[in-house]
Amino acid sequence: MVIINNFGDYKSYEGKTIGVSDWHQIDQQQISKFADATLDQQWIHIDKEKAEKEGPFGSTIAHGYLTLSLIPYLWKQIADVRNVKMEINYGIENFKFGQPVPVNSEVQLQATAKSVSNLKGTVKVVIQAKLAIKGQEKPAYIGDVIFLYHFNQ
Repeated sequence: MVIINNFGDYKSYEGKTIGVSDWHQIDQQQISKFADATLDQQWIHIDKEKAEKEGPFGSTIAHGYLTLSLIPYLWKQIADVRNVKMEINYGIENFKFGQPVPVNSEVQLQATAKSVSNLKGTVKVVIQAKLAIKGQEKPAYIGDVIFLYHFNQ
């Protein structure tokens, strides 16, 4: 795990891969709970029998937004950003879903610092987030996550 204490620490990673998370398995229970929480009950996510018989993937698949919602959890395995008064999830940009994540797949986040800038004391960091699926060449998604940090002096 990388420890980041200030703007300079972050800046040293600009243009570089910061790291990768552990593998995380997405099981049917997690998919079903996400479906309940978001009111997205589409059968491709929650109906195992129908997904196996009629679906194009041979099983249920994770919601795309479920895989995106794992970013904070997986990011915390990659970097420990310390000495922060406030951290803000500022935005996401240019996300493309490359392929679905079948139930019981294991996924892993790779984080690369695309840009790090100091905006009058607010540090803006653009992280390229790429979610790999174990055993697959093509990622589940790739896109940019933007964080704002207010470091302690």
